[in-house]
Amino acid sequence: MSLFILAAVIIVIWVLIEVKRMKHKLFAIFLIGLIIFSYVSMSVVFSETEINFKTIPGAISAGKIYFSWLGSLFGNMKSITSHAISLDWTNNTEG
Repeated sequence: MSLFILAAVIIVIWVLIEVKRMKHKLFAIFLIGLIIFSYVSMSVVFSETEINFKTIPGAISAGKIYFSWLGSLFGNMKSITSHAISLDWTNNTEG
């Protein structure tokens, strides 16, 4: 019986360590995805405008443009989701 309890304690400790390691991996993947998304989205947004990032007014203007674009992106996603929810998704097989 004591061998069973010892094995259970070892397994619990191993699982806790693996869960902690998995949380770190998921956080790292999230950060990498966020960095890639930010880089690609900023490249798309600022490709058509000439902004001087070396000045404070230029950086403020860039921030306004980017966050405006980001807000419209989330607004469009909300609109698409609400339209998808309102569709009739029932199975209408006749025949």
